[in-house]
Amino acid sequence: MTYGHPLWEATISLAERCSWKAGPYLAKKMRDNAFAEAERVIAATEKNEVIGYCTFALKDELPEEAEYTPFVGFVFVDESSRGKRVSEKMIVAASDYARSIGYKILYILSGEQGLYEKYGFVKIGDFETIHGWTDQLFYKDLV
Repeated sequence: MTYGHPLWEATISLAERCSWKAGPYLAKKMRDNAFAEAERVIAATEKNEVIGYCTFALKDELPEEAEYTPFVGFVFVDESSRGKRVSEKMIVAASDYARSIGYKILYILSGEQGLYEKYGFVKIGDFETIHGWTDQLFYKDLV
């Protein structure tokens, strides 16, 4: 979804109150509509409530000179909805969107061990982020 979508404000609300420190950063980015034309926010719903979100972005927290693109990011599922494969469904939606606009690879940065491999991602290595910490970079072939 993009700015103005009916779930935009509800997704901001979940991001603002979520237990993850990156949530408020995404909420601000959404309020400021700070997305490139091709970028999207993907929301998962259950019973008309937003229960999770992720983004499709051209860049993530790697230095500007890093040539990796595009990324799935900000993957979050509300604690009460975990264990229902919501993350997987959102990642599939991000992958499908990336493929539909011509991308053959999708990346994700994460500190999580063993999480994204089960969704088809392969670790490339450890990379220093623009924040000065090290995260793992994974890729997934979309072809």
